[in-house]
Amino acid sequence: MTQPIIRLSGLDKFYGDFQALSQINLDIKTGEFFSLLGPSGCGKTTLLRSIAGFETSSAGSLHIDGQSMDGVPANKRPTNMVFQSYAIFPHMSVAENVAYGLKARKLPKVEIKARVAEAIDMVGLQGFDERASHALSGGQRQRVALARALVLKPRVLLLDEPLSALDKKLREQMQSELRRLQRAVGITFVLVTHDQEEALTMSDRIAVMFDGKIEQVASPQILYGKPSTRKVAAFIGMMNFLDAKIMTTSGDNVEVEVQSLGKLTLPLKQATGGLDGCNSVGVRPEMLTILMGSQTSEREIEAEVTEVSYYGDMTYYDVKLPAKEDPITVSMRNTAGRKVLEVGAKARVGWSTSSLLLLK
Repeated sequence: MTQPIIRLSGLDKFYGDFQALSQINLDIKTGEFFSLLGPSGCGKTTLLRSIAGFETSSAGSLHIDGQSMDGVPANKRPTNMVFQSYAIFPHMSVAENVAYGLKARKLPKVEIKARVAEAIDMVGLQGFDERASHALSGGQRQRVALARALVLKPRVLLLDEPLSALDKKLREQMQSELRRLQRAVGITFVLVTHDQEEALTMSDRIAVMFDGKIEQVASPQILYGKPSTRKVAAFIGMMNFLDAKIMTTSGDNVEVEVQSLGKLTLPLKQATGGLDGCNSVGVRPEMLTILMGSQTSEREIEAEVTEVSYYGDMTYYDVKLPAKEDPITVSMRNTAGRKVLEVGAKARVGWSTSSLLLLK
C-alpha cells in the first residue's frame, strides 16, 4: 500500500479554552486533489495552516512524506501555500514575483530564469514576464500566485480559498484550470473551500468538517449519493428530509414509517451511516418527478405547488405534501414541450424507494 503524503493522527488545536480542531485523523494520498470543505469557522483553514506550519498543534502528530513535522518551521516543510489574498508583491513584475522564492534560496541565475519561464508557461501567462503586478486582473494575479508557489517544486500545494475573490464565470474557468494544472504537475493539492460545488467539481476526495471535527471523508460521488449523516446531506447540495421511525428489521431490509409516504420496506444499505439513530429519510430534488399526463412512476403522491423558481434549464418547485408542514423541493429539467406549473397547481410527484436514504 502506498504511503500517504500527509498523515494526521489525533490532531487537536486549542486557542485558550476554545478547541478549533478535535481528534483529526486523516490520510491524504500522494498526487490527489483533496478538499477540506465546511462552513465558516469549522476549522478547515486552521487545519490547512497546521499542515503548512503556520499553526502549532496542541496534541497529535503530523507527518509529511513519511517525516514528522514536529518542530519543523513552515519554510523547511515540503509544502507551499497560495493564500486567499494571493499576497503577490505589487511593486514587482510577474517574473520578479515568481522568482522571489528561488532568489531567497540563492539558486544560480541561469536556473532561476529557466524555472521562472517554465512556471509562467505552466499557468498560461506567456508574454506577461515584465507586466507590473498592479496591472493584472484578478485571474492573472491568481495565476502569478500559483506560479510563485509551483516554481519551488513543493511536494504539497496548499490552497486557502484561492478562487473566492473571483466572479462566477472566472471562478468556474479557474476551477478547470486548477484541476488541469494539478494533473499536469502530478503533485498533491489540498484545497480549503466553503463552496460545495467547487469541492465536488475539483476533488478526488473531500473531508467535510463541522465544529473542528471531520464528519465524513469520501469521493464527491459518495458524499453526494451516500452521505453518512443528515448534517453532511444537508450541506452537500440540496436534500429534502422527512421524519422517519424504524419499525422492524428483517434480513437485509428494514421496515420504516415515513412522514407523508407511509410504511415502506427499504434495504439496509440505504442507511448509509448505519441504522442506529436514524430518524429521518432524505431524498434529493432530482430524484423526484412532477408527473405529466399519462406518465407513471414506481410510487406517486398528490401535492400542491407552493413556489416556482425558473432557472432556464431547470425549474425548482416547492410542493406541499399531505401531513407535512414544510414543503419539499422537486427539480425538473425544462425539456421541449414540458410546461412550467404555476403556484397553486395540483401536482403528482413520482418517487422511488431506491432514491430514499435513511439518515441520523
